[in-house]
Amino acid sequence: MNGNEADLRALLRELDDPQWLERPQHYDRGGIAARFGDLVARLEGEFAAPCTAEQDTQDSSEFGRVTVPGDATVCGTRIVVCVSKFGSLALVCADNPGAFLGTDEARAEGELDDADLAKVDGVLAELGYAVVPEELLESDYDGPSRLPAHVQWPTWWHRFFGIF
Repeated sequence: MNGNEADLRALLRELDDPQWLERPQHYDRGGIAARFGDLVARLEGEFAAPCTAEQDTQDSSEFGRVTVPGDATVCGTRIVVCVSKFGSLALVCADNPGAFLGTDEARAEGELDDADLAKVDGVLAELGYAVVPEELLESDYDGPSRLPAHVQWPTWWHRFFGIF
């Protein structure tokens, strides 16, 4: 495990409060919505294209998603950014969560361009998001929270982006 992965695992554990599954105790919906709006606007500027955005995902620890259309990317594959209600966590994926096991696999298969990924990562960093790789989020959940019964094989993705 590299240093960044260890830091991200520590962050996930720090945010994992069993008493607050869907959102953190001091959830600031207005603040998260404002930052999400900035994210959408910045991605639209970076890619010179309108992005679709969904927010206030009901019964979920995911706040929303922004999709950069495929026709605005070098490889022609859309880029999806998922934002959690917890700690400004974000996930970046090509096409959709689960379509590839992370951005490295998508890049290796020619579905995600390095420059496009750098644009997205740069915007997220400037806005203060912690980007958690899909590979880490898909690892087995071993925290203290009791996830819903419908989750048979819990992962960290279920904890911070899943449906409750």
